[in-house]
Amino acid sequence: MSPYQILITEEAKHDILNLADVIKYQYKSPLTAFSYVQGLIDEINKLEVSAETYVIQTRKSFLIYGFNARRVNFKKMTIIYTVSEYTVHIHRIIPSSTISDI
Repeated sequence: MSPYQILITEEAKHDILNLADVIKYQYKSPLTAFSYVQGLIDEINKLEVSAETYVIQTRKSFLIYGFNARRVNFKKMTIIYTVSEYTVHIHRIIPSSTISDI
């Protein structure tokens, strides 16, 4: 059994769906959208065993997710999550370029 359970918030699910739609419809690449989202989900699932290996983020932009917010990158996207007890809460999946110190 994995040490952590993964819970994806509604906001993060929405982020994934929006990302898939942009790739599928704006860039007209449905196969790429499927492949990209599958890779993203695979990266999230890796957190079942490695969630606490990533550094707690101290930037101001991460404080809205809690004092122990962490991040892991997948290609040009950032997965923002917190760990509590035996649960990993995936809060957002956003473009890495949008993260600021403000």
